[in-house]
Order: sequence, then structure tokens, then C-alpha cells
Amino acid sequence: MWIFGLLTTIAVVWALAYWGAGTGLWIAAFAGGLAVFTVGTEITWYVATPVWLVSTALVLLLGVPRIRQRYVTAPLFRQFRKVMPPMSQTEQEALDAGSVWWDAELFTGKPDWQRLLNMPRPHLSDDEQAFLDNETTTLCQLLDDWRITHDDRDLPPEAWQYIKDHGFFGLIIPEEYGGKGYSALAHSEVVMKLASRSITAAVTVMVPNSLGPGKLLMHYGTRQQKQYYLPRLARGEEIPCFALTGPDAGSDAGAIPDHGQVCYGDWDGERVLGVRLNWDKRYITLGPVCTLLGLAFKLYDPDHLLGDVEDLGVTLALVPRDTPGVTIGDRHVPLDIPFQNGPNQGQDVFVPMSQLIGGAEFVGQGWRMLVECLAEGRGISLPALSVGAGKTASRYTGAYAAIRRQFNQPIGRFEGIEEPLARIAALTYQMDAARTLTLGALDIGEKPSVISAIVKYHLTEKYRQCINDAMDIQGGSGICLGPSNLIGRAYQAIPIAITVEGANILTRSMIIFGQGAVRCHPWVLKEFQAAQNPDRRRGLQDFDHAVFGHVGFVLGNIARSLFLGLTRGRFSAAPVDGPTRRYFQQMHWMSAAFALSADVAMMTLGGSLKRKERLSARLGDVLSELYLTSAVLKRFEDQGRKESDLPLVRWACEKSLYQMQESLRLLFRNLPHRPLAWLLQAVVFPSGRPYTAPRDRVDHDAAQVLLKPGAARDRLTAGIFTTDDPSYRQGVIERAFAHAVKVTPIERTLRDARRAGLLTAASYDELLSEAQREGVITPQDADALRLMETLRRDVIMVDSFAQYGKQYALNPTQAKKPAIYAV
Repeated sequence: MWIFGLLTTIAVVWALAYWGAGTGLWIAAFAGGLAVFTVGTEITWYVATPVWLVSTALVLLLGVPRIRQRYVTAPLFRQFRKVMPPMSQTEQEALDAGSVWWDAELFTGKPDWQRLLNMPRPHLSDDEQAFLDNETTTLCQLLDDWRITHDDRDLPPEAWQYIKDHGFFGLIIPEEYGGKGYSALAHSEVVMKLASRSITAAVTVMVPNSLGPGKLLMHYGTRQQKQYYLPRLARGEEIPCFALTGPDAGSDAGAIPDHGQVCYGDWDGERVLGVRLNWDKRYITLGPVCTLLGLAFKLYDPDHLLGDVEDLGVTLALVPRDTPGVTIGDRHVPLDIPFQNGPNQGQDVFVPMSQLIGGAEFVGQGWRMLVECLAEGRGISLPALSVGAGKTASRYTGAYAAIRRQFNQPIGRFEGIEEPLARIAALTYQMDAARTLTLGALDIGEKPSVISAIVKYHLTEKYRQCINDAMDIQGGSGICLGPSNLIGRAYQAIPIAITVEGANILTRSMIIFGQGAVRCHPWVLKEFQAAQNPDRRRGLQDFDHAVFGHVGFVLGNIARSLFLGLTRGRFSAAPVDGPTRRYFQQMHWMSAAFALSADVAMMTLGGSLKRKERLSARLGDVLSELYLTSAVLKRFEDQGRKESDLPLVRWACEKSLYQMQESLRLLFRNLPHRPLAWLLQAVVFPSGRPYTAPRDRVDHDAAQVLLKPGAARDRLTAGIFTTDDPSYRQGVIERAFAHAVKVTPIERTLRDARRAGLLTAASYDELLSEAQREGVITPQDADALRLMETLRRDVIMVDSFAQYGKQYALNPTQAKKPAIYAV
């Protein structure tokens, strides 16, 4: 009997925790259980009475808010305020910036999948699609990337003028100010298409539309600033840059030494109140050609001309290039990707208060302004560039693997090639899914700072993986630069994407989970806010609500993690049936495991967790993979559950689940409190660790998407620059790829005949002649195979140059080839 009672008690406690029961239900269940125990057993009155008295005291102590706050919460509150980790102004402003969205759902341990699937899929307007089809395509046709990167070290003048004349610098500026007023999706699509043709052009266009004066003015500018500068920026009359990074302040932008002092000075012949600035900046994109500098600096008011506060904090200003004291330095050379980038300095540069972005109202709020804009821009530009590179590798390296032959068959048929091809295809699918989901959030008004950090880090890292794999597949044709090489410059540009807008090491180890743990957790931020509340009584009440809500949250995730771990998610709800149902269920399990692990790490390590950067990074990895897999599953649903996309979905989901498992394993292995780590592992993985890297068969199926024409390949690579024109390298590859598919059955017939001993000729031409004589193939078949050899040779040939001093000229024999855009 007692065993039955024990099991019943465990089941009731588990159910209450799993479903997140409120205080009333817990008390009712406790009282009911105690009553059943008293009546249903032979317990004596002198034992039952103390039990009831103690139980009543516990219920009063924990169930009555006033009593609980006085005797339980107040001591916890005092201790929490003592041990609460200090938070710098920079950290506080980063936490206050932006918004939380699906990342908060993932932190709950029980995501509402239907909410995700109900989110409308972003789409382009007719005007946006026309701009992509016409102006953006025309700009791509104006670009010769070899000439840009090797000869001119700049965009050609006609491209610069086209960019200005057709509003590429004003994609995000509202129409009322002469801009395009395009969505985040359209902005991303433009950058992605340009990146597939020329990274230099993509960076040139994306920077003014990302973190720069235009974005800042739209959000924070005064009416006069918007009316004057936004039309000029939209028309390309002003070329903007934003000067943030300096020699002594990169990622730690709050430590910038550049400074300004409030004072009086001369401006346009008048004596006005303003700021005298001194700065030294570097790595400033468009800096060498800019006409308008956005500038971040620390503002001081020693003479108290604005008020009693002397150190006013980070502030932003607009400084015309021709202002006395401004020095524009020479150009940096970022790995031979020659977008305009360089240092600039200012010495005793005076600007009036009207040049401060937002005017006096936004003095000292510069860091928050930057982080909020970065939360948007970081989720658009670099992810678009990364996806453009992934799609280019998918389309053209995949085609190369189908065209290039070794050992009498296309190299794409080798299992050793299938593995990197599968990675390229599936990671590109995953990247594009995450890009699109994030853009959808931005276009409905969200500013998801944590998610923007996730996509910046992971999409640039997957860009690195895709291009490295493409290099491995293409071998010599990948490493020999020239007009024929579509991936060489993308390979060179990888460290640039990794470094800018928050270096990836910092983003992974400090930002993703560091911000996410506080911003996205349902209770942690409330506990911090309560502890910081100057109204001690109100703070205690809020802390009481938050801390006991947090306790219930932890109990719920313990129950969920254990049950889902035992069943491997099989009995959890899923929003769909069909081939992805199990992935939703397993994601439910991983979400609960992540939420519990995050809480255990935060509760046991406290403020020291942010110094345990590798532990923080692993938790961030799990959160990131949860988001990326959510994006993959939503994309599959949004695109109508295309069966031909399933190989990519399976690969991406299996890889992410394995990554989550391994990140948690390494987290548990390195938690300093070992018994707790063992217990946590037992709760999260009670039936063992089930996940492995994608199986060989999954690799094979994913690789096949790239090795033959089809709707899946076209969906995967949609949005990049493509053409059938053989004067472009892309056109040469497309023509050869299409013909390779046509001749595959003929080549198979020829190969079978050789294996059967019907054909013995050594050279290829003799083999074709013999095959015709023996009736193995028709004359038309032989002509098709000869054409294929010509096309194949055009694809596999690489550029060579005649050397004249330090200049290289394309070999004249190659310049005649229609496959190569002449230099």
C-alpha cells in the first residue's frame, strides 16, 4: 500500500510541476494528500496532530504572501542584492535595447510552436520584386569582380553612379524623404544578390542601409535633421559612414577614448553652443569617400553649460567631411576585398548642438541608440552576404561536381565529395531559413537583439564552412584566382564577415547567452529589476513574485526534462503530422533541457558565469541551434512541405540536435559542481544520448539536390545572380551543367559497354568513333558527348597570366574564350 501511495505522490508532484500549477493547486494537492494519508492509514492522533500543525505552518509561511515576504523573501532579497553581479552602464544599455521574441519562447522550455507557424511569411511587394529583377540585376551586370578586385581596387565609376542614381543608398529611407522605404526582406535580398556577384559592391550598398547615419536619423533624428539629411542620403548626394571603432576601443565600445566637450564656438559665422571633438578612428567602411561622418564619442560638460552632470556619456554626432579639423586617412586593404575602408581623425573639430543626432534630448544615449540599430542591421546585412555566398557555392560548386570527372565519373558521385556537398546544401538551407525568419520578425516591428547576434555569428560561421567545403571540392580551380573563379574572393572575405559588427569569438562567448540569459528568461530580468528598485517595499513584492515564479519554472523544467528524456519527446505535442513531427517533439525536449541547464548554471555560478565564457558559449550554442532548427521547420511548412526539400531538412535537424546534445555534454563535463553536474545529466539524458551526426544516407540524399537540375535546387539558390549568357562565368557553368544531365544516360551506356568489353579504344575520340561503328551510340549521341567535352573543358580550365613586373595580364589565348569575361 505504501508503495502505491509513494508512486501516486510522485505522479501528482510531477504532474503539478510539468504543467506549471499555481500556488492554490499545490496547496490543495498537499492538503488532499495529507488528508488521504491521515484517513487511509493507521496513524495515531499524537503523530497526525504535529504533522498537521507543521504542514499548516508551512502552508501559511509559503502560501500567504505577506508572511512569505517577511520571513522567506526578505532575507533572500537582502542576500540577492549583496551578491548580484555588478552591471556596467554599457551592459545595462545593451540589455535595455531591442526586444525579445521567439528566443524568449525557447527559454521557457515549452515553446508554442503554433505561434511560430502562424507567423506570416515575409514577402516582397511588387515594387521591391521589380527593383530586384531590374535595377539590381543591371547593377550586377555592370560589375566585373576581377577588374574590381585586381585592377581598379574599387567599383567602376559607372557602378558608383548607378548606385547613387537608382537609390541603392536609400533602400531603407522612407519614401517621404525620397528613399525606397523597402522592407528588411527587400534590403536583404538586394545585398544577397549583389554578394553573389561582388562582395565589394554588396558591402558598399549594405553599410549605408545598416548601422549608419541614415538608420540613426530615421529612429532618433530631429525633424530638421531628417528633412535635411535623409533626402540627400537617399539621392546619393551624401555618402555616409559611421565612425565607432578606434585603436583602443573595438568590441568594448563603452571604453572609447574619443571625446567631446560642450562649449561655445563659431559655426556658419555665428557664435553658438556646441561640442569640440577629438577622435581617432579606424576600420571605417566608406570612410575614404564619405561626405558625412557619423561619430560616436564620450561627451563631457565641465563648465555645466547643459546642467549639473559633467560626464554625459556616449553621444552621436553628424560631422560634414569638410569641417575644419577633420582628417580623412588613407585606405585600409581588407584582404584584397577593395570596398572603401580607412581611418579618420578629428582635432578640435567644432559642431553645433544641432549636429548631435537627436539633438540635446539624446545626449548620453548613444550606446543604446547604436545597440538598438545594431539589433536590426546585424540581422540583415551580414546574414544576407553569408547566404549569398552559400547559395553561390550550392549552385556553382554543386554544378562543378556534376561536370568535373575523375576515374570516368563525375566527382559528385564519390562519397568523399558527397559529404561536403551535403554540408553546403543543408547549411545553405538552414542559413536561408534563419535569415528569412529573422527578417519576418524585423518587418513586424521586432528588434530581436539576441536573435540578431545568433544569425550574425552562426550564418557567418556557416558561410565559412560552405566556402571551405567548396574550396575542397573544386581544388585547383578554387585556389587559382582570375575571372573564372567564382569562390576565390568569397573565400578571402570570410574573416571580414567574421570580424565586423561584433567579432564572432566575443559574440559567441559573451553576447548570445550573456544577453539572452537576462533578456529572454521569463524571471531573471524581473529579479534584477526588483533588486534595483529604489522603492524597497515595491521591490520586495516584485522580487517575491519573481523568485517564486522562478522556483515553479525550475520545477516544471525538471519534470519536463526528465519525462521527455525518458520518452525522447515521443508523447509531447507537435503542431504538425508527417515527416517533421518527431523533430518538433525532440525540439520540445531540447528546449526543456536547455532551460533547466541554463537555470542550474546561473544559480550555481551566479555572476561568475559571465567570466566562465566557454560555459556561456555552450549554452549560447544550444539556444542558437534551437533557433536555427525552428527556422528550418518553419521554412519547410511555409514552402508547402516540398518532399524534395526533405533531405535538406533531415540533415539540418539531425546536425542541430547532435550539436545541442554535444554542447550540453560539454557543459555538464565542465560545470565546477560535479555532483550537481552528474545529477543534471541524469535528468536531461536519463535514457542516454541518442543523437549522432547525419548518417551517410542522409548525406547522399542532401548532396543529390545539388547534382541535378530541379525545383529543390532552384528554391535553394533563389535570389542570387544567375544567367545563361556564356559571356559570364555563371552562364558557362549553367550551360555545361544542363548538358551534363542530358548526356548522363549516354555516358552510362558508353561506360557499360566498356566494362562489357565491347569497346577497347584508348582515346576519347577513338572511343566515340568505335561506339558509333558498333552501334552502341548514335551519331547524335556522339555529337552530344563531344559538345559535353568542350563545355566540360571550359568549366574546369583555370586562368593563367603573363607577368609584367607587379602587374598581371590575362593570357591572350584565354581572353578569346567566350566563357571568360575579358579583362
